[in-house]
Amino acid sequence: MAEHGFMLQALVYFVAAVLLVPLFAKLKLGAVLGYLAAGVLIGPWGLRLIDDPHAVENVSELGVVLLLFLVGLELNPKRLWSLRRAIFGLGGLQVALTSVIVGGAALLLLPWQPALAVGMAACLSSTAIAIQVLQERHLMATEGGESAFAVSLFQDLAVIPLLLLLDLLAPATRSGPGFTWVNLAEAVALIAGMVLVGRLVLRPVFRLIASLEMREIFISFALALIVGSAMLTQSIGLSLGLGSFVAGILLAESEYRIELEVDIQPFKGLLLGLFFIAVGMGIDLQLLLASPWLVLGLAFALVLIKTLVLLGLGRLFQLTGNDAWIFAFSLSQVGEFAFVMSNQARASQLLSVEQAGLLNGVVAVSMLFTPLLFLFHERVMVPYRNRQQTPRQADTIEEQNPVIIAGMGRFGQITARLLQARQIPFTLIDLDPSHVEAMRRFGWRTYYGDAARPDVLEAAGVREAALVFLAMDDPQAVKETAAYLRRHHPAVKILARARSRPEAIELRRMGVTEVRETFGSALLAAQEALVMLGESPYAARKAAFHFRDHDEDLLREQVGMEADEAQLIEWSKKGRQTFNSLISREMGKRPEGGWKTGEDEPT
Repeated sequence: MAEHGFMLQALVYFVAAVLLVPLFAKLKLGAVLGYLAAGVLIGPWGLRLIDDPHAVENVSELGVVLLLFLVGLELNPKRLWSLRRAIFGLGGLQVALTSVIVGGAALLLLPWQPALAVGMAACLSSTAIAIQVLQERHLMATEGGESAFAVSLFQDLAVIPLLLLLDLLAPATRSGPGFTWVNLAEAVALIAGMVLVGRLVLRPVFRLIASLEMREIFISFALALIVGSAMLTQSIGLSLGLGSFVAGILLAESEYRIELEVDIQPFKGLLLGLFFIAVGMGIDLQLLLASPWLVLGLAFALVLIKTLVLLGLGRLFQLTGNDAWIFAFSLSQVGEFAFVMSNQARASQLLSVEQAGLLNGVVAVSMLFTPLLFLFHERVMVPYRNRQQTPRQADTIEEQNPVIIAGMGRFGQITARLLQARQIPFTLIDLDPSHVEAMRRFGWRTYYGDAARPDVLEAAGVREAALVFLAMDDPQAVKETAAYLRRHHPAVKILARARSRPEAIELRRMGVTEVRETFGSALLAAQEALVMLGESPYAARKAAFHFRDHDEDLLREQVGMEADEAQLIEWSKKGRQTFNSLISREMGKRPEGGWKTGEDEPT
């Protein structure tokens, strides 16, 4: 394919990515594995659509430089400091222990230098896979998710020292003596000089470039800085990645970081994808097919070792229950930086071509385990733990007040604060144990219990209550509880939280007063938008009031209709036309100057 030129090669890259990456994402295996599979498919061990090894190496080299640059660019010093205990304590122990344990196991097959190189490669996890899996399952905000993110940050930082250590382990990569302390001093001096020059010179130069107001020149200068920094570190025998990482740190500290991130963000996935495709092209598919059980066995062993290490460290840092398993499973795979270290170990003759190929295959297979482990956790472990655990009993409610608020989340808190300011007593009930404890720490007397259960409502004094406010997060629980109260306690007033218009219609059909949770804030936003577009405050306020009244009338009419979507859509269209005509007439009556005329606020 070399005779057809670069454009045809680029076409092959893009088509392979378009075909395979969405498929892997649909199977919840992650985009990284899709890019790897694309590389295997088009590479010299697959369909041989691209069989030039130099092209593979060149693309891979560019991918490493860009990948490490992006790590540096996204480094947030404030976030690092807030998570310093988890990052440097938990992350440091994880990298050290995993390297030693895996390296020790590799001593059974390899000399100590390549064995340690394998251990260092295995200690790293895939930040892309870990964060993706956690975000898909909404687990980033959990203690396990935050700890996994902190360790991922440390692993990203640890890549540079590990790459430097690889140079120390491989004296044969240089002519003459190996990597000495003089070389180390040169490396430290160069990096310190880059940082110093960056702080003194980079910002004025960036300011000058930005003053030209030419976006392409701004981006070109940043890329020139990346490549130049990479070549500087390479000139003294260090990796290209170290220089690009330092360039990312320098740009992250500049006042133009956000602008640069916005400019580069559209290309980020593509650049990382090219790196993973290049890695996939370097995987020896024949070796995998020749020794499938060896590759699967080694991948399983690595995942098992890392999971056990992570579980132990998680317990040491007070992660328990699901959080410990989430933390361990999310980082149990071997990450994409292992490909970088494997290729560098091969180039420095620490590993043979066959050994590096086997390691790359094991790393790729280990990534497949992560989504499978999370499926096992969700479908087997969590149900089993729930069956084994004794359900927490509802708290004994020691007071009976005229108002019962079921759900003390972001919605119920506002009402509770206003009632408290008016000195109206109320009883708070919430089903989330962690939420209950958090509210108690802030001085709110909150009871744990499920307000959808009749016995909990009875214990709260629903028979004598004047109002029950249903502010739970679960819409189905709100509707079922409202239906129960209507049947068994018709005298009590019910105020219910509605997440959408259909829920509001259904609650009104039950005779329940509802509040749409985003309606008021959305109406206020629309009012402010009118003011910012030139309307007077009076006109904007009046338009919002008319919209509210019109929408209330429309909602009351829709409650009386059958649940026919076509009819509701047609009625909504007619309602919009009526409202538009009303506003057109009313806007002609507004006084000049709005509120300054002294006219009363619309009511």
